[in-house]
Amino acid sequence: MTQSITHHLTDALIMGYSAGTLPEAVNLIVATHVSLCDECRAAVEAHDAVGGGLIEECAPAAVSKDCLSQVMSLIRDEPAPVAAQVPVDPAIPAPLRDYVGTSLADVKWRPVGMGVKQAVLRTSSEATARLLFIPAGTAVPDHGHNGLELTLVLQGAFRDEDGYFRRGDIEVASEAVNHTPIADISEDCICLAVTDAPLRFKGLLPRLAQPFLGI
Repeated sequence: MTQSITHHLTDALIMGYSAGTLPEAVNLIVATHVSLCDECRAAVEAHDAVGGGLIEECAPAAVSKDCLSQVMSLIRDEPAPVAAQVPVDPAIPAPLRDYVGTSLADVKWRPVGMGVKQAVLRTSSEATARLLFIPAGTAVPDHGHNGLELTLVLQGAFRDEDGYFRRGDIEVASEAVNHTPIADISEDCICLAVTDAPLRFKGLLPRLAQPFLGI
């Protein structure tokens, strides 16, 4: 890694990711963070190893006699993937590319006010994933949470009551957290944010706009 990541996933998120029990949007942001963070990737691998050990202790399940040959036949018949020779934007980690493409220039941003823009990603309905573009020095309206909000920095940095977050850092905000994220003045900030419930805005204008923006 080119810089140290100081804000990491919780044990509950790592365990859920390893067990495959997270909603698609949460799974996406966890996978994206893990692709950038050596520490959390090692933790996931440790949980995977424990899960593999538990599976080995399970009683074997009966399968048909030709199960192996059927699987091998499917593998042989699958066409070999062709690697596309396209430039990859370093701001987009590999797990995110299937959702936004290979370049931030291709993202279809929607303005939400104060220069802030968002792009909602297509995932399952249990949680919502979106890209956020926050101009340098701009503050996101003060808000709380009705559930979980995960914010992963892809470019630039932001600061709030919980600390300073830069590329690779992830903020895990629960219902107990109220904050006002402010993008660092040095560079526009781009984040991947995931919520499983609407935010609680204090200001009147954000509350009025909230139903139209799906935040």
